[in-house]
Parts: sequence; C-alpha cells; structure tokens
Amino acid sequence: MDSDRRLWNQQQKVLRYALERPGDHEKAIELFLDQHTMVHSATMSESDLWSFEDEVLQGMTEESIRHIPQNCDHSLAWIIWHLARIEDITMNLLVAGRPQILYQDHWLDRIKTTIQHAGNVMDEESVANLSAAVDLEPLMAYRRAVGRRTREVVAQLQPEQLRQQVEPSRLQQVRDEGAVAEAAGEIIQYWSRRTIAGLLLMPPTRHNFLHLNEARRVKDRCS
Repeated sequence: MDSDRRLWNQQQKVLRYALERPGDHEKAIELFLDQHTMVHSATMSESDLWSFEDEVLQGMTEESIRHIPQNCDHSLAWIIWHLARIEDITMNLLVAGRPQILYQDHWLDRIKTTIQHAGNVMDEESVANLSAAVDLEPLMAYRRAVGRRTREVVAQLQPEQLRQQVEPSRLQQVRDEGAVAEAAGEIIQYWSRRTIAGLLLMPPTRHNFLHLNEARRVKDRCS
C-alpha cells in the first residue's frame, strides 16, 4: 500500500541518521532489521510487518512472473534473481568476509541456471533466457536464504565496524568469483567507496526497495 511505502521511505532516513551515530547502534540495527523485513517476503523473517515483496507477487502466475512486458527491461523473475544475488554478494563477501549462499546447498543446480554474476548489464536475450529457464520455487527459496543470512550478519556487527570501508581483499574476491560481470565493474568501484553502514543502506534495503518499485510497474503492465 502507498502508506506503507511512504513509511518505509521515512524510516530509511531515520536509519541513515542512526547509522551515523555510534551511540544509536542498537536502534540502527533494529531499524535495519525492520526495513529489511519489509522488502522481503513475510516467510523470510516470519514477521507480521507489511511485505512489499508479497504485495508485488500477490496474484501473479508463473507465466506473468517470467513475462517481460513491452517497454520493460526485466521480468519479475529477473528482478528476484538480481536482488538475491546483489544481497548475497555484498552481505557475505564484502561485509562478513564469508562464502556466498549461492555455492551452498547446490543452489545453482536447484535454480537451474549457470549464471553466477548479479545480472547487471545483461542484454535483452540474456534477461529473457534467464526469466524463462529458472525454477521459480528454488529461486524464491534462495532469496529467503540470503535474507536470513543477512540478518545473522547484521545482528553481529559492532559499532566500530559500521564506520569501516570494505577490505580490498574482499573486493578482489568479488572479481575472482565473477560475482559481477566484467562490463559492470563500476559497481565494484562504487562498493569500494562505501562504509559498511553505507552498504547496509543500499543493497539490502534501498536497492531492494527500488527494484520492487520496478517490479510493481512490471506487474501493472502484466495486468
């Protein structure tokens, strides 16, 4: 609902301010977890908070989730893939310095894709092929697994960590694993300039919100 989206935007500003103040660490983590909950499915966090993802996917058939409407760049399937991949890469490789969820529990085989990067700068044919080929149920399960891991990572962060920038070795790991397509290398440069607090504001919260807004427009054109 529009009122929920407006509230989310207002709370994002509060979160930004709290992350900048070491004395507000506990408040910042609590705000982050609420914001994160609302841009994932309710089943991810088992919360009764409003879910933007559930709002978008409600009433959508498998065919409509895979469909790329005219004058749209992506399908809902691609958006879900992209959101899960970006969050997996940034929260695990960059923030936690631990392996990606993607390479655990055979997710690539289960989702039925060989694509390992985040999906940036994919051409129309590649977006359409991914949208048609992925197994949607495992894709949704992968996104939930990524979200749950993010919550574990963020809950363990200490105040001093939020002000640190990403370690160069972790950025190199992103390159080594091909987590970002070579043609989209400016994304890694962007991440290199962010603090951990900055990363919490963009990939797992606002990046999700922005693409779910895109997903809502895609849904409207599928109707």
